[in-house]
Amino acid sequence: MHSPATPSTAIAIAIVGAGLGGLVAARILQVHGIACTVYEADAAADSRTQGGSLDLHEESGQHALRTAGLFEQFQQLTHPQGETMRVLDKTGTVFIDQAPGEGGGAGRPEIDRTALRDLLLSSLAPGTVVWNHKVTAARALEDGRHELAFANGTATTVDLLIGADGTWSRIRPLLSGAVPQYCGISYLELRLSDAPTRHPDAAAVVGPGILFALSDNKALMGHGGQNIHLGASLRVPQDWITASGVDWSDTDAARNALLKEFGDWSAELTDLIRHCDQGIVPRLIFALPIGHRWEPSPGVTLLGDAAHVMSPYAGEGANLAMLDATELALALVEHGINTGQAQTNQAQTALAQYEAAMFPRARAAAEASAAGLDLCFADDSPRALLDFFTGMPTSP
Repeated sequence: MHSPATPSTAIAIAIVGAGLGGLVAARILQVHGIACTVYEADAAADSRTQGGSLDLHEESGQHALRTAGLFEQFQQLTHPQGETMRVLDKTGTVFIDQAPGEGGGAGRPEIDRTALRDLLLSSLAPGTVVWNHKVTAARALEDGRHELAFANGTATTVDLLIGADGTWSRIRPLLSGAVPQYCGISYLELRLSDAPTRHPDAAAVVGPGILFALSDNKALMGHGGQNIHLGASLRVPQDWITASGVDWSDTDAARNALLKEFGDWSAELTDLIRHCDQGIVPRLIFALPIGHRWEPSPGVTLLGDAAHVMSPYAGEGANLAMLDATELALALVEHGINTGQAQTNQAQTALAQYEAAMFPRARAAAEASAAGLDLCFADDSPRALLDFFTGMPTSP
């Protein structure tokens, strides 16, 4: 692991959000001697769960870790069997059971989100991440700087502001009036801990990698391994979770409601609901308009979901955030932000370079994500997904 270089204090840089994108940007800046501060709403690194596994793509997520000097450590944390893929329908019929390396799946190793985030956090200079600093307001000042106000009553002024604060970004309104819209899919997040030991039948159904169990605009979809992470997903109105009358914080009530929704699915699949851990979390899928962009504005930009949140059905979100962070950090380095003589126009040139490449890339990924949603959620699922993976139309 490369140690961060001695930081320059030429320009005050704030990154809002300690997700994967924000942390990658901070790491690469520090490797090149550029100081920055990451402001995070969470009280600590372990305040909430980070989700299941990610597959990191060679050209984006892996490229980011190579650039950050963390690729060897990343390799030690991956689980290659996570590249396994299974596609089933509601009867439990298996249409695809693909091992690593089959069908071009190799080269996208799986890693647990928490392990990856911990790797990035441990690579930063002490004090880089300032916890318990939820941004409540951000405003532009006349000189091109920005002021951030925090929920704890403090405030700060920065020369360069990077919004890496996710779907409901507090920084986005400085650049765009766009608001994420509901994609038509709601899901209940399920987990089966220590699955091979406690739930061997469930582990066998899901496999060590990704599961697509699809039928009738519904899905049980997620990742297996030591701990199974799934979403029980449905194409329903936006108010379905609240209008259902179910107390989703009551795990037994939530299980029963889901078992009704998936009542004609095979027992081996509904057992994934029946035997899940305590704590079922309802979530809705939102996305910004495809092609979301903004006009350049002095001293501020966005990356990751803050810039282009999309549905997860192309597997691009985390990878794009990490690539955004890499290209933004390298653009800042290229334009001399670490020379001690940084000027506003240098930073703005770097932001313009980054945004010019990011906008078309994000559009293409958002289009793929929207198409992926329709592949997974249809009356005749998983037919369209099978056609996509095999390249051949399936029989009606």
